[in-house]
Amino acid sequence: MKFIISILLWGVVSLAWAVEPASPLEIPDTLEQRVKPCIICHGDADRAGRDAYYPRIAGKPAGYLFNQLRNFRDGERYYQAMAILLEDLSDEYLLEIAHYFSDLQYPYPDPVANTLSAEETKMVETLIYSGDANRGIPACDACHGKALTGTKPFVPSLLGLPHAYLVAQFGGWRNGGIMRGQTPDCMSEIAKKMTQEEVNALALWLPTQPVTSDSAEAEELAPELAQRCQSIFSAEGFVQ
Repeated sequence: MKFIISILLWGVVSLAWAVEPASPLEIPDTLEQRVKPCIICHGDADRAGRDAYYPRIAGKPAGYLFNQLRNFRDGERYYQAMAILLEDLSDEYLLEIAHYFSDLQYPYPDPVANTLSAEETKMVETLIYSGDANRGIPACDACHGKALTGTKPFVPSLLGLPHAYLVAQFGGWRNGGIMRGQTPDCMSEIAKKMTQEEVNALALWLPTQPVTSDSAEAEELAPELAQRCQSIFSAEGFVQ
């Protein structure tokens, strides 16, 4: 028995000697590799993020992404995890990241069923295509494009977003919160002029719409809207 055990041990030792030490894993130093932490929460080009607070970023306009990255880094928007990730990154690097995700093609989800009444649908479509001048609410498509897929380079699409995400964003604009900074922006101003009924209906209606354009259109905004939202449209340092 001792002889057999000795033979077995010798075989194990010999096998260990025969196996060469593993080479260190070489990780390519590419932007795709460096942004891997981003897709853990936000998802990549094939799927959205895991919940309403981690929206997909693939395919969104580069200027919009650049603005959001700088806002998180500089404390204009508050979320500790994002602030830690971005605190030492330069504008130039944030711009690279913004262009990387903007160039990714995102397969939009299928529209959901419309559960709104005819009256609610009409109310939403009025906001989308006409707005309400008496309350200072511009039409949604005046900024977000006729197809609602955004306006390059700074305004994102309204389509392909889940209901929970839309509710969370409107809640942040109307009431403030951890994801929104204290500096008012034009969406915060507009959202506060809308009724809760309008917000709820809009958040239900948008996911029912099919995406008819793959990316944001290079439309030109009316001068008054560009002036009203100048903090969004005048991103210093942005290069297309």
